[in-house]
Amino acid sequence: MDDEEIRTILADVTFKKFFGELKGDELKTAPKGFDKTHPAIDLIRKKQYLLTRSFSDKEVLSPHFEEEVLTTFKAMRPFFDYMSEVLSSDLNGESIY
Repeated sequence: MDDEEIRTILADVTFKKFFGELKGDELKTAPKGFDKTHPAIDLIRKKQYLLTRSFSDKEVLSPHFEEEVLTTFKAMRPFFDYMSEVLSSDLNGESIY
């Protein structure tokens, strides 16, 4: 597993500003067939890859809320693109579609 690209996305200043850390349920131990000392075991153990951002009532009622939502989606885009690519390719990186 090459985790450099996803780690770069997750470490991005803008990403962290909007979403903080990657969220989601994870296994307590390494999945069967994976070495528990694998360098990417923290990502391998994840059962979900979730991003969340909360907005206050004041933010939602602001006349600029639409722009803030758009900015949030733009900050999410690199993560979305990466996950779309990973989830639509086989183990060799070839498109399954």
